[in-house]
Amino acid sequence: MFRRLARLPLIVVLLGATALACWLPALHAAALRDLPTARAFLYSGAILLVLTVMLGLATASWAPRNARGHLAALAGAYLILPLAMALPVVQAVPATSFANAWFEMLSSFTTTGATGYAAPRLPPSVHLWRALAGWLGGFFILLSAYAILAPLNLGGTEVISGRVPGRGGAAAQITRIAEPSERIARYALAIFPVYAGLTFVLWLGLMIVGEDGLIALTHAMGTLSTSGISAGRGPDDANVLILDEVVIFAFFLFAVTRRALPFTGLADRSLLLRRDPELRTAFLFVVLVPLVLLMHHWLFALAASEIGILSGISATLWGALFTAGSFLTTTGYQSAHWGQAQLWSGLQVPGMMLLGLAMMGGGVATTAGGVKLLRVYALFRHGERELERIVHPSSIGGKGAAARQLRREGAYMAWVFFMLFAMAIAAAVLALSMAGLEFQQALVLAVAALTTTGQLADVALAQPIPYGPLSPVVKTILGAAMIVGRLETLALIALISPGGWRR
Repeated sequence: MFRRLARLPLIVVLLGATALACWLPALHAAALRDLPTARAFLYSGAILLVLTVMLGLATASWAPRNARGHLAALAGAYLILPLAMALPVVQAVPATSFANAWFEMLSSFTTTGATGYAAPRLPPSVHLWRALAGWLGGFFILLSAYAILAPLNLGGTEVISGRVPGRGGAAAQITRIAEPSERIARYALAIFPVYAGLTFVLWLGLMIVGEDGLIALTHAMGTLSTSGISAGRGPDDANVLILDEVVIFAFFLFAVTRRALPFTGLADRSLLLRRDPELRTAFLFVVLVPLVLLMHHWLFALAASEIGILSGISATLWGALFTAGSFLTTTGYQSAHWGQAQLWSGLQVPGMMLLGLAMMGGGVATTAGGVKLLRVYALFRHGERELERIVHPSSIGGKGAAARQLRREGAYMAWVFFMLFAMAIAAAVLALSMAGLEFQQALVLAVAALTTTGQLADVALAQPIPYGPLSPVVKTILGAAMIVGRLETLALIALISPGGWRR
């Protein structure tokens, strides 16, 4: 039975999973005696399930020829599934349009986390649906990274392999022996239990420190998927908030490096975790940014010997540390002490540093967005080697064949992606400016969409940019940018390349 389901088109399987997922908020709403919301999710799930069965019968004999067919399905999922996910939202939220519901669910499924609704306006079950959509989107991108993008040398693996993106390599040999659908099914069975287990552990940890059950669940889902979706702030107890942030901060590790995830295939297990280049790069920037933010006020406090100021440094430093780690992993949660860190920084707009962290992004083959830390590390090593050759022209670069490949072919691929990412930002800013936004707002929203960090709109500028009042044209442009940022430009180019047409 499971084997036959796995052979269906990927988009049909995903639509069926979406239909079944609708019934979880329905059960939650029924438990809360919110019968209108329960009916909205129950009926929507039934409609989507009937549609799935019809499509499954119509495409029962379909079979993909290679992994590139699933790459097209990956792009199609971000076009079709948010439309299906928006169906219960339109029925459950009064006086809302389908366009706004589509934008909300596209933002959730791409793990962007941008919302156009005020939190009190949405029923608790709709908050659960948003978090669940983001959580499923995080699992989907993990599955795609291992089963679809890796065989085609996409998603950051081109930096590791040094091969041309989109043409495959050693991993592509596997797809000639095992069908892509079987590969997806095998990785889904390997990834989902671990992904769900980590979410449950974080949810349990947050409830132990005193969080409300629903808020703890949305925070757990938002952290593992890096969507940053939340049903609220939780208790006003400062001690609970600090403990909440400490527990969440520990789980940012899974968005920094793929070696923290117990999946096989893309990680060199012989390398110790403390020597992982992505982890060391993340540690450098997460520590550097808070120090830069607080250096001015810290030095003033030491010079003045003000005990009251010194006593608040630890809390302020933690607020900057947590927020920096959150935006580096493109999660987007803000610390309860981030406001104090902003005041102490002495900078006019300290949130612009978070913009840079989000652009840098998290680890390869994780749920994080952005450019990815491994690409940054490859360019750093290449630049280091070039400077060394200027001083010592006859020197020989060491550290093994893998390090030399990372500095050469890997850095080249990283530079190509940087240029494509910059062009995508320029195109998005141009489109948003033509739609009527000011340049600063257009830049922040473009980066927020392409890095899948929607919370940048709240912190990057002196005044937050609300998503609700944006025009439908602007939301459509942002939606397209979210899809491009989640799939990455290299994957889109590989999808539309003439080599794919010939196949």
